[in-house]
Amino acid sequence: MKRVAISGIGVEIPEAVISNEELVASFNLWVDRENAKRARTGEEPLAKSDSDFIVYASGVKQRHVLERNGILDPDRMTPDIPARGDEELSVMAEFGVKSARKALDHAGVSAADVDLVICSASHIQRPYPAIAIEMQKELGTSGAAFDMGLGCSSAAAGLHVASNLVRSGAQRRVLVVTPEIITGHLNFRDRQTHFIFGDASTAMLVEALEDGEEKAGRFEVVDTRTWTQFSNNIRTNFGFLNRAAEADPSVVPMSDKLIRQVGNKVFKEVTVAGHRFIVNFLAEHGHTPHDIRRFWLHQANARMNAMILKLSFGHDVDHDRAPMVLERLGNTAGAGAVIALAENHADMKSGEHGLLCAFGAGYSIGGALLRMM
Repeated sequence: MKRVAISGIGVEIPEAVISNEELVASFNLWVDRENAKRARTGEEPLAKSDSDFIVYASGVKQRHVLERNGILDPDRMTPDIPARGDEELSVMAEFGVKSARKALDHAGVSAADVDLVICSASHIQRPYPAIAIEMQKELGTSGAAFDMGLGCSSAAAGLHVASNLVRSGAQRRVLVVTPEIITGHLNFRDRQTHFIFGDASTAMLVEALEDGEEKAGRFEVVDTRTWTQFSNNIRTNFGFLNRAAEADPSVVPMSDKLIRQVGNKVFKEVTVAGHRFIVNFLAEHGHTPHDIRRFWLHQANARMNAMILKLSFGHDVDHDRAPMVLERLGNTAGAGAVIALAENHADMKSGEHGLLCAFGAGYSIGGALLRMM
């Protein structure tokens, strides 16, 4: 069995930003219009959103989005992303390629030397041709490519698959790309979720190490792990059978097909599951949380991360031990923990360990124990 390293990491964050205040103003304007209609029909009025509540509930102050136009329009409240022709590079593949090229540059590896591309993201633009194959063509990588997903654990799950393929000798170099365009699937008219997500794309190059080889400033993948347990508390019902359920297949209502979650249940259940996963996974390798220099956790909720770490350590943990990028980026699904890793590792010393860990829909959890070389 071969040793495995993450030799390159790439991050692409869109320039466009939407603040809480802008998002709330748009949402509340829509609520005012909707409540005027409800008053005429005797329906219960909708509650407005609030910037201070958003920060308290999630820790998010702003988010970067692939396309700002359309999101803040109360008549639309969806990003305006025009369709592209079949011969054009798809929106998702284009976004993924940007982070993939950065990962290749970081590793100093030619695309032609990569023999597998995995596109692992919480949402995939289409079933086929695989987005990964489209990126393979655009990048010029060899071998094969395929798509996969595990909600917000997608990047960690992709790393799990890639690391074990490389460790076994089945592949030499695998590029795991996680282009997350969550705003395209978000219901900006849902008070419970409209503020949570942002867009970002990440990529990790996973490759084999020769006997005794050390790549200074890079990470050896000591081990990876995944865990799942079925839950409806984070769900999307968007899929190819939607039209088959309608009396008129040409009209598919969308409001119940977008992201929804039962936030209080997710918070409680994932906090417990995340804590147990971390403690048990580390114990398998003779570690406790106190042995780990840095934790790069899923960037979904600041309070949730704080609670998971407090349960694991027995006390509060600061930004140095568990850095957060959530405040300025929002929840970027599978990309979030990788961004935290990319931005917060340069000060680590050789031999120190870090834990990449993400949790999300499924429920699902993915983790990777890393050693700085």
